[in-house]
Amino acid sequence: MTPAPPEIGRYRRSLRQFIMFGIVGGSGMVVNMIVTVLMNKANGGTQNAQDILLPFPGTEFNFRFTTLVWIVAFLVANFYNFLLNRNWTFGKHSGTKAPFWQEFWPFLIVGSVAAVAGIFIKLAFTNPTSPVYLPEPFWHEDAGIHSREYWSQLLTIVITMPINFIVNKLWTFRAVRNRHQARTENAEQAGQAGQTERAADPVI
Repeated sequence: MTPAPPEIGRYRRSLRQFIMFGIVGGSGMVVNMIVTVLMNKANGGTQNAQDILLPFPGTEFNFRFTTLVWIVAFLVANFYNFLLNRNWTFGKHSGTKAPFWQEFWPFLIVGSVAAVAGIFIKLAFTNPTSPVYLPEPFWHEDAGIHSREYWSQLLTIVITMPINFIVNKLWTFRAVRNRHQARTENAEQAGQAGQTERAADPVI
């Protein structure tokens, strides 16, 4: 069956939003990578990305500098992406905007879930025992263009981006705004009803 015109409109709007979300994500990726490069340079270069910052006693796992880089870069880029998506990607035709923090916390939560998954993905790219380890000779830390640290960061961002789009579209910028709009309309209706009752009261 050929989709009805309203359905075609929804598909086009979703596609347009995905493209806009991707553009925002692309610029956010640049922000993420700038933070990544700056942090690694401040730490003496990507050859030190696997430095252990905090060992987990009794286990073979450690909190490494590369994980800290992922978390800090995510937080900076997440806030940047939220501002652009709130005001551009989902700024129009997505319901009445809810207050800033009501939309930011769901966006942060969604991003955090993807970021947690991203930690394991990035570690898999940089762990020599992993089946998806980025191998030599192409990936190494002797030149930035071949840096395993940078490539693992970039690839992980690309992999987690669709998760962010789908959940943020359905929750942060739809469900949250719909609930806010419903509350606003109910409050307005209650106010109008109160005015009507006061107008109907006999003047003594």
